[in-house]
Amino acid sequence: MDPVTADEVRTATFRAKRGGYQETAVDFALEAFVVALETQAKRPIRLAMAEPTGEMLREEWFETQAARVERVAFRPGRMGTGYNEDEVDAFLDRIVATLRGTTEFPVTAKEVREAKFSTVLFRPGYLITDVDSFLAGITEVLEQRV
Repeated sequence: MDPVTADEVRTATFRAKRGGYQETAVDFALEAFVVALETQAKRPIRLAMAEPTGEMLREEWFETQAARVERVAFRPGRMGTGYNEDEVDAFLDRIVATLRGTTEFPVTAKEVREAKFSTVLFRPGYLITDVDSFLAGITEVLEQRV
C-alpha cells in the first residue's frame, strides 16, 4: 500500500453523522497532517503545534505555520451571518508577514486575542466560531515568535 499524500488528505471528504466528531477539530488535525506530510521529505515530521528548537528548525517551523495560515479555509457563516471576509483575510496576511519576519509592524498574540471583525448579514462571511478557534491556536505560535 502506498503512503498517504498531502493531496489525498486535503481532498478527503467525510459524511456528517449526528453525534460525530467536532468538525473544526478534525479540520485542524488534518491540516497539521498536511503540513507534516509536505515537510516529511525535507525533515523528520514536526506537527504544526510542536515547539521549535534550534535556529534553523525555528525558522522552518515558522514558515510551516505561515503556510498553514495561508491555506486555512473557513466555512461560510450560518444563516447569512459571519465575519467580514476582507477584514479577516487582511488580518491573516499580517499574521503571515509576522511569522515570516517580513514586517516592521508584527502582530502580537495580544492583538490576535483582542481582534474584532465586523459581522456581515445576508452576504458571504466566515463562520465566526471557525475564525475564533483558528486565531486562538495561532496566538500560541505568535507567542514564540518573539
